[in-house]
Amino acid sequence: MLHRLRLENIKCGGCANTIVSKLSQLDGVSQVTVDYQQGWVSFDADEEQLTAIKALLLALGYPEQGSVEGLSSVGAKAKSFVSCAMGKMSKD
Repeated sequence: MLHRLRLENIKCGGCANTIVSKLSQLDGVSQVTVDYQQGWVSFDADEEQLTAIKALLLALGYPEQGSVEGLSSVGAKAKSFVSCAMGKMSKD
């Protein structure tokens, strides 16, 4: 099933690269795309995987917009800067 989430803290292609890389490593997750200008991530996954996917995104610093973590995302912003930098360094 195709899912689309609006995330906090996506700033650039490095952020997008990190998100695509990490979500694509999960079994059963495919077709991961990120529109960092609009703050969207879309992916194909089973409904049962959503909780784990959202937890991973939160751990990376990209909480779902409107979530409790997203509303108070100061800590998440710091994590996202690290993820962003890692994504920029791992680009081909």
